Amino acid sequence: MIRKILFTLTLIFTLFFSSCTKKNSGTEQAASSEHKTTITASFYPLYIMLMNIADGADVELKMLAPSDTGCLHDYQLTTKDMQAISSSDIVVVNGLGMEDFLDKVFESKSETTIVAGADFETVDDNPHVWVSVEGAIYEVKNICSGLVKLDPKNAEIYEKNSAQYIQKLSELKKIMHDTLEPFSGSTIITFHEAFPYFASEFGLKIASVIEREPGTAPSPKELDEIIQTVNAENSKSGKNVPLFAEPQYSSSSAEVIANETGSKIYELDPCVTGEISKDSYIESMKKNLSVLQDALKN
Repeated sequence: MIRKILFTLTLIFTLFFSSCTKKNSGTEQAASSEHKTTITASFYPLYIMLMNIADGADVELKMLAPSDTGCLHDYQLTTKDMQAISSSDIVVVNGLGMEDFLDKVFESKSETTIVAGADFETVDDNPHVWVSVEGAIYEVKNICSGLVKLDPKNAEIYEKNSAQYIQKLSELKKIMHDTLEPFSGSTIITFHEAFPYFASEFGLKIASVIEREPGTAPSPKELDEIIQTVNAENSKSGKNVPLFAEPQYSSSSAEVIANETGSKIYELDPCVTGEISKDSYIESMKKNLSVLQDALKN
């Protein structure tokens, strides 16, 4: 379990399909029952979960933000996005403010049913739940529960697939815990606020982040404060604390810090972009594990 974090996973909204409430003729009702469920994920990590949960089900999967978008901090809806939402039976979101840009859209789209992967109370309601393997497992459970309620004709497939995917994720979690246990308590510097749950799960301490908002370089004052923090941590630990950039963004700020402190730059992937495959999250996490091993043993 992720320490000091309580996941209270819920279904945010359950709105019945308006098309099912109309008094249709017998022919229209038959057509409705044969309708292929259209499920749209807000962005990449949720789409990968859906690929696993809905594999083999009578559904059509879509994704709003392109797979190379990254986190949705500054994402702007397009006309194509609006069309996708309008044509969807179910929209799967992360929640916790990750998709603030969708709030007004959903207010006017009452025919769309929304399932949230994460909704819980913490001291810091950081939305990057999936970056923790434990968090990804909880999101899969929650999404499956929502889909079962809203699309019962595919319920058996959703439940079977989710159980299989959770088993794979649980095996990954055990491998990562066993491998990283010797490094518990180690200090790291991450690129932005994507790794608090990950660090908590594996006993790592984040002393500072390089960019509060990804893609926005720290001010000279902020950069100086980070450099001072890194130098202090290096002095305290007797070795250079690793700096972690992310593959989705420029590492120029990290390079400045590295030059001033002697710390080395590595790369941790928050799994917000990548190949469109069922195993892409697991493969990215295995790569993160390898990177952490290398960074923390030095």
